[in-house]
Amino acid sequence: MKRIPAVLTAVVAMAFVASVALAADATAPAASAPATAPAKATTTTSTTHHSSTKSHAKKTDLNTASKEDLMKLPGVDDATADKIIAARPFKSHSELESKNIVTKEQYKKLSAMVTVAPPAKSAAK
Repeated sequence: MKRIPAVLTAVVAMAFVASVALAADATAPAASAPATAPAKATTTTSTTHHSSTKSHAKKTDLNTASKEDLMKLPGVDDATADKIIAARPFKSHSELESKNIVTKEQYKKLSAMVTVAPPAKSAAK
């Protein structure tokens, strides 16, 4: 008998989550229609931005990041940050492993969090 309220609570919670998810999916196509009001466009932008933040987090550029920024990465300590700075410029983030700056295991953790931007072109050229 004690299981019935727990099961009912779980079913109600799942129904609530499903209805919220369906409501969010139902509003997204309507907001992206060409003739939308500015308020709906803002809603679409914030929804898109929210979801893209999870999948496209800001990556740390190996060629321009400060020592403090590099040390925020998992497994990068003071000495490793110094090695990264000394090995600049990088052509690819895979050079972290090929130049023996980090181990293969550390590289697996870091590779999704770092990037290498092409060097900035000088205005004097």
